[in-house]
Amino acid sequence: MSLEHFFAMGGYAFYVWTAYGVALAVLVFNLILPLRRKTEVFKSIGRLFKLERPRP
Repeated sequence: MSLEHFFAMGGYAFYVWTAYGVALAVLVFNLILPLRRKTEVFKSIGRLFKLERPRP
């Protein structure tokens, strides 16, 4: 089996590599979105603490 045949996937290369690409995109999206959301939540909590801090 040559490398060319492996990447051709028996004629189904477009469908196979597209499925791999979509799966990878979903995994990356599932990593990045919660990290961005966490940052937004921490900033929001920081603003709330600044507003609620008693002034001397």
